[in-house]
Amino acid sequence: MQVIFELERGDGEAEGALRYQLEEARATPDQAEFAAGLVQGVLDHRHDIDREIEEASTHWRLDQMAKVERAVLRLATYELLFSREVPPKAAINESIELAKTFGGDESGRFVNGVLGHIAERREHLRRASGE
Repeated sequence: MQVIFELERGDGEAEGALRYQLEEARATPDQAEFAAGLVQGVLDHRHDIDREIEEASTHWRLDQMAKVERAVLRLATYELLFSREVPPKAAINESIELAKTFGGDESGRFVNGVLGHIAERREHLRRASGE
């Protein structure tokens, strides 16, 4: 999440930001590989992710959201839509905790609401396709 947030500021490149965060966290090779996959996934699917967030957020446009909330939502939306490694409930719960830790007083509730809409829509589409 911190790498996605750093890229929000527009003054970094993904590889350098990721390397810095992994060194700071003293990440294991498995953790580094997992984190790199998440960051690359968010970057690769950003257009689709942003569209999903915009559709799920009924009162806020993406550019009106706090950067922390936007970074958390982008990461979790990637996990919900494109990653099979993280169960949806875990992705949502972890995102709520990140939002509470790094965001404002209402960040956790806001993130929960947006991700709840995305997860419901994803489940509805999954059922409709017979998956």
